[in-house]
Amino acid sequence: MEKNDELKTNEYLRGIVLNLPECPGIYQYLNSEGTIIYVGKAKNLKRRVYSYFSKDHQSAKTRILVTKIADIKYIVVNTEEDALLLENNLIKKYKPKYNVLLKDDKTYPSICVSNEYFPRVFKTRKIIRNGSTYYGPYSHIPSMLAVLELIKKLYPLRTCKLALTPENIQTKKFNVCLEYHIKNCKGPCAGLQSHEEYMKEISEVKEILKGNTQSISQTLLKEMAALSEEMRFEEAQKIKEKYDLIESYRCRSEVVSSVLHNIDVFAIETDEGAAYINYLHIKNGSINQAFTFEYKVRMNETKEELLQLGIAEMRERYGSTSKEIIVPFELDMEMNGVTFTIPQRGDKKHLLDLSVLNVKQYKVDRLKQSEKLNPEQRGVRLMKEIQEQLHLEKMPIHIECFDNSNIQGSDAVAACVVFKRTKPSKKDYRKYNIKTVVGPDDYASMQEVVRRRYTRILEEAGEMPDLILTDGGKGQMEVVRQVIEDELHLQIPIVGLAKDNRHRTSEVLAGFPPVVVGIKQGTPLFHLLENIQDEVHRFAITFHRDKRSKGQIASALDHVKGIGEKRKTALLKRFKSVARIKQASLEELAEVVGEKNAQTLKESL
Repeated sequence: MEKNDELKTNEYLRGIVLNLPECPGIYQYLNSEGTIIYVGKAKNLKRRVYSYFSKDHQSAKTRILVTKIADIKYIVVNTEEDALLLENNLIKKYKPKYNVLLKDDKTYPSICVSNEYFPRVFKTRKIIRNGSTYYGPYSHIPSMLAVLELIKKLYPLRTCKLALTPENIQTKKFNVCLEYHIKNCKGPCAGLQSHEEYMKEISEVKEILKGNTQSISQTLLKEMAALSEEMRFEEAQKIKEKYDLIESYRCRSEVVSSVLHNIDVFAIETDEGAAYINYLHIKNGSINQAFTFEYKVRMNETKEELLQLGIAEMRERYGSTSKEIIVPFELDMEMNGVTFTIPQRGDKKHLLDLSVLNVKQYKVDRLKQSEKLNPEQRGVRLMKEIQEQLHLEKMPIHIECFDNSNIQGSDAVAACVVFKRTKPSKKDYRKYNIKTVVGPDDYASMQEVVRRRYTRILEEAGEMPDLILTDGGKGQMEVVRQVIEDELHLQIPIVGLAKDNRHRTSEVLAGFPPVVVGIKQGTPLFHLLENIQDEVHRFAITFHRDKRSKGQIASALDHVKGIGEKRKTALLKRFKSVARIKQASLEELAEVVGEKNAQTLKESL
């Protein structure tokens, strides 16, 4: 019965798809319960929807989506831009299970200029449609507070919530408060400031909030000059103080070029399961709007698709009418009267770089926040980065690294350190005395150790690593490969960590023949690899020093007649070192080993 239902559904969907129009529009996929599970846009509805049913999809999510589709609805629109805006609105309205989800986990504050006879200026998180004007929202709170502080210094506006109607003011209903006496308000409640003067200040406040600080500066400069000519120097000084405040604020703002006006800038960064988009709006050469937001990715959408959705969202949210949009890469997107620019140099490139910087910082901050809540997440992220950068088949949960240590071939040793889930697993560290190699041959020593290590693991059916790191370049990698692949027939990726002339990790090599992998120095991933290399070097050097120290003690005491292991231990316990034993008197030595042995020891040393 279920098979027959499935066949009927497939035939029903086939009929819809084959009859879809070949024009721009929105398609909606519904499940058997009639719930919208996916909304998409298309330049050509028929071609786009047909692609879901005409091929095998690599993405498991897409394959699952297709099995859930029981019905298809669509809306035809005039242009691709209309389709983009409609798609954005429908996703926000229905929140379909398989669509990108805009993560608005908190409401960012805005600045409100209230719709009152004497308007107030204040920050708020609530948008009330009562005729008030809102500027924002501000994702960077310090920027918003800086603007409010500037306005407060420039214009002593009222902060009270009194109903300052003309009738109430005429009837002397209110008295001035402390704010008036400390000169934070000019007392409009008591008729001490005219409505005309107050509204002039409000209009200037609105210009500042729009980012038009340059025009206000020029206006103030003209007023100051006019007052100076009229010998009204005290009033001119007050205007100058306002002018200086605005200029100071402008210097702290990101001023690009006064010729750039009404431009939108977008940048995007992605992470597994998330996309971060930064939006900047430029007006009169200054950035007067900056906002970064996050999408939760559901269907492996491309960067291009996500950025298109983000552009539609931000332009609608802020009511942007910019005729130019700066983007980091080419988009298959058309908007009526809008030019898309990918700058290569100059002020526009500076703006794009700034947007990229902001979105990268936002991504880092979000990752840090999530890693604080889940400390293991950082390790998983680093392992995934290693997998991606080195093109590994699976995530390197278990990593082993080798290093040799000797002085001109003497006391040759090697060490293996083990990292599991990016953390050192010290119980799995191993030390090796080189047994079959004579003289300073690092390659042969490395082969011996690797052979011994993995032959034993094979014999004991132990756990093999997901990745082998060698402390060295191409030569070390090749000798390890010969043992791992040619002799033991194992398939374990091998990576070389080469050092510069200052003995610092400088390059990461992978593949055969080995090539340099472009892992940027200073990143968490590079630091992890560097730490593994430093750890194996430390472990090998410490072992080598211990062995050399024991060898030096052995060469001095082991061949003295009458001094066995117990007497040697007693001497070292009493005198601490061979040097002090040499300096000790015959009587002091006799107290530990007897007179006869003390005499022999003194002569031997």
